[in-house]
Amino acid sequence: MAESAEDMNKDVYSNGLIQSLSSSLEEKLDELRQLMGKAEGDPLRIVGVGAGAWGSVFSAMLQDSYGHLRDKVLIRIWRRPGRTVDRATAQQLFEVINSREDILRRLIRRCAYLKYVEARLGDRTLFADEILKDGFCLNMIDTPLCPLKVVTNLQEAVWDADIVINGLPSTETREVFEEISKYWKERVTVPVIISLAKGVEAELKPEPRILTPTQMINRATGVPMENILYLGGPNIASEIYNKEYANARICGAERWRKALAKFLRQPHFIVWDNGDLVTHEVMGGLKNVYAIGAGMVAALTNESATSKSVYFAHCTSEMIFITYLLAKDPEKLAGPLLADTYVTLLKGRNAWYGQQLAKGELSLEMGDSIKGKGMIQGVSAVKAFYELLGQSSLSVQHPEENKPVAPVELCPILRMLYRILITREFPPQAILEALRDEAMYDPKDRIEIAQTHVIYRPSLLGYQP
Repeated sequence: MAESAEDMNKDVYSNGLIQSLSSSLEEKLDELRQLMGKAEGDPLRIVGVGAGAWGSVFSAMLQDSYGHLRDKVLIRIWRRPGRTVDRATAQQLFEVINSREDILRRLIRRCAYLKYVEARLGDRTLFADEILKDGFCLNMIDTPLCPLKVVTNLQEAVWDADIVINGLPSTETREVFEEISKYWKERVTVPVIISLAKGVEAELKPEPRILTPTQMINRATGVPMENILYLGGPNIASEIYNKEYANARICGAERWRKALAKFLRQPHFIVWDNGDLVTHEVMGGLKNVYAIGAGMVAALTNESATSKSVYFAHCTSEMIFITYLLAKDPEKLAGPLLADTYVTLLKGRNAWYGQQLAKGELSLEMGDSIKGKGMIQGVSAVKAFYELLGQSSLSVQHPEENKPVAPVELCPILRMLYRILITREFPPQAILEALRDEAMYDPKDRIEIAQTHVIYRPSLLGYQP
């Protein structure tokens, strides 16, 4: 049957749109290549380090957008070898494959389907790096990605990389980048590093301060801070890959952040740029602290909207108080921090972890690296913020007792989370006791203290007063 004029116009429009998008992508890539001094015939080498959910999705998004321009860019991802896929996960993986005709056909074309049949039957052991090549992240089995170029040798992955994406948990960042630094000793050019990690450590000597993943990378490798950036936002990895509308900020030196924001931006993933790297990075770690408590409250109160709102009022007032300690202009952080907190409370792994602890389906003895979820970074963040804000050298004036106290004394939720998760003095149910304490301040009082007293401590982020 002959095509109608309307159908022909649709085809022309569709083809024209695809050509326009492809041309736009190539232009963005060319601009970044020029900025990085890449010669004709020398591809831009982008390497993801770490293959958790967000790290894998980030690499897959780049592959989807730019992978067809193989003469201009090479995208690969490193993950450790040897991690096996248990039979229950293999069975789940098989069901996911057979529920998606496009994935099934792709695996058959690549002669990769049979191994998943054998793994389901228990006749074969699959490995995490093996399934990642086919587009399956072990921490996110239900969301198939595009096939990825996977490298299990760290030196091979990073030695000539132009851009490195840090997809590691903050607790692993220092160790891996110290190893990477050994392979960069002979480098002539300095790479650009984008960190996705949302976690912090406390450094108490010679004076109390927060140490962030970008600072860990700087110390481990000697790469200057102007070449290290942080990207974060209110995002759930699987939803972003499924093209739910999302936004993020890339923070760091102007030389790189504006070009990278443009390069990373997609119709469904808007990337803004900001110069305040460390503060945004710290805020990304702070919300994970309170997300765990939110999950506990939700489980213990049978998802009571009233109880969750009471907790939200208290935890946000503590976060606001802490931002006044950390930031010179804390008001600018209110929107990004609350947005990131909101999405984490709704669907993040830290809130999920709190729920599972409260229900008794997980225990603290199982550690904070959880099968199918990856690293629960809020646990180490609770320890870091508690230890940091417990230092008497950072004292603020107590509103009623009229004496100096460590800032943590004005953060009862943080104190209780520390006693539940770190010292293990109390069970998860104790979080409700903290909320129901009649001596607890009205949340507005804590915010008022922050707004009416000069409590900013620039040294906490490594700045000189």
